[in-house]
Amino acid sequence: MPTNLDITLRPDAKGRIALGALAKGVSSFRVYQEQDGRLVLEPFTEVPSREAWLYKSDLALGKVRQGLTDAKTGKVSSRGDFTKFIER
Repeated sequence: MPTNLDITLRPDAKGRIALGALAKGVSSFRVYQEQDGRLVLEPFTEVPSREAWLYKSDLALGKVRQGLTDAKTGKVSSRGDFTKFIER
């Protein structure tokens, strides 16, 4: 998707505008109206409440991000088979 998007969208009879593929991956938008009348849409991607704690903890989120970076760069080691710890 281009970074300098310049298109014209026309509202329907009820004032709705269809964003189509522009809204891919977005669960909601916050709308701001600037003093000159322009409307700014800020996209949001919501997370389940049971996962929200992670984004409130800089320490935990940092560890998750470091783990993802380590996995991506191959900086991982095997700790063996953990299936024996699964409750059945």
